[in-house]
Amino acid sequence: MSTSSDPNTTSITTASRRETAVTLPANLHARPAGRLARAAAAFTSAIQLEYADRTVNPTGVLAVMGLGATVGSTVTVRAEGHDAEQAVAALAQILATAE
Repeated sequence: MSTSSDPNTTSITTASRRETAVTLPANLHARPAGRLARAAAAFTSAIQLEYADRTVNPTGVLAVMGLGATVGSTVTVRAEGHDAEQAVAALAQILATAE
C-alpha cells in the first residue's frame, strides 16, 4: 500500500494566542458567570480565566464563581486557537461590564 502526497498541497493551520487582564467593576456572581460560560462555549479556542494563582475553564458557571474574584481584582483571560482573538475580546468585554 502506498500513499502519495501532492507537494503543491499544503495544510495551513492558523492558531493564535491572546491574553488580556481585566479589573472587575463587580464581583463574579451567578449572572456574569453565566454570561461568561455561555460566551466561552460559543468559541472553539481553548480558553482560561486566571485569578489568584487559580486557573479555570470558563465554560462552567461554578468554575467561574469558584475563582472568588471580587470587585477591583484583576482577572486574566487567555485563549489559544483559531478564534482566540475574538474569544478574549468577548470575555474581556463581559468582565469589564459585569454588574
